[in-house]
Amino acid sequence: QLQLVQSGGGLVQPGGSLRLSCAASGFTLDYYAVAWFRQAPGKEREGVSVISASGGSTMYHGLVEGRFTISRDNAKSMVYLQMDSLKPEDTAVYSCAAGPFYSPHNFWEVGYDYWGQGTQVTVSS
Repeated sequence: QLQLVQSGGGLVQPGGSLRLSCAASGFTLDYYAVAWFRQAPGKEREGVSVISASGGSTMYHGLVEGRFTISRDNAKSMVYLQMDSLKPEDTAVYSCAAGPFYSPHNFWEVGYDYWGQGTQVTVSS
């Protein structure tokens, strides 16, 4: 089975931090761009961030830029999303996705080959 496995979701207070992980299972992530998406109930899926295969280039949705940081460790086939200064409006199911091309200006609408199972992030007091 070739898949992405996620971890790190949970409940956090406004202003708090959370770190999401995305791990490749059955293949290596070295040559894939990886994006993070989120979807809140009743809303469309949003592209949150994307990172190039080498990790040298990144792009963020304007609503999270400055608060979230995407990174990767190709030796471990892992991609991370560090979320700081969390707000209630960040509450959503977060999913990672891997694809062969890095498309920073339209990463939210291009196709991806592999998807993680999704993890709930809830920001509430």
